[in-house]
Formats: sequence, structure tokens, C-alpha cells
Amino acid sequence: MRLLILAAAATVLLLLQGSAARPDGLNIWEPIKNLNDPYVREIAEFAVKQHNEAVKTKLVLSKVVKGETVNFLGTSYKLVVEVKDGAGLKSYEAVVWTWKIIKILLWFIGVEGNA
Repeated sequence: MRLLILAAAATVLLLLQGSAARPDGLNIWEPIKNLNDPYVREIAEFAVKQHNEAVKTKLVLSKVVKGETVNFLGTSYKLVVEVKDGAGLKSYEAVVWTWKIIKILLWFIGVEGNA
């Protein structure tokens, strides 16, 4: 089952990379209007937690700076988050794919400077 979920996530990731430029206007990343929405915060917390577990860090979510979403084989969230790393603040871009109760962190990469 886990392999099936990972395969689905990989497929979604490949499809998402081409979805922003579709000429028919379908599957375009749309801005998230309310970055303070509790579900958006939940997705951001999930991304930080998964990253922390994967690379053994202790980042703490400060806020969601920017967000976009696309609906395609579930819903994907592309968020720029500001996190506390000790005394400093850093920015990361996280992409989380969701479908029903499943959430998978597709990537979590540093953003130059603070967003």
C-alpha cells in the first residue's frame, strides 16, 4: 500500500511540473486567499514536521508567507513558510500533496533570503 501511495505521489509530482503552463487553463496554480486558514496552517505544520523527522532538525513554523494550490488527482499545496531555526528565521518552499486523509511532503527546499 505504501508503495502504491509513493508511486501516486511521484506521478502527481511529474504531472504538476507541467501543469502550470497548460494552454487550456486547467490545473493552474491558484493563489491561496486566506493564508491564516486553519487547514493551510495544518498543511504547513505537516510539512515542517515531516522535514524535521527526515533530516533531524528542530524547525518551528512561524508563519505561512505565500501559498498556491492546484487540484489534480487530489490537491497540492505549494507554500512558502517562515520557520524559526534557533534564534534566526529562514524561509522554505514546501509542496504537499493531499488526497482524502493522505498527505505526502513532495519537497521542502530553502528559499534564498527571507521571503
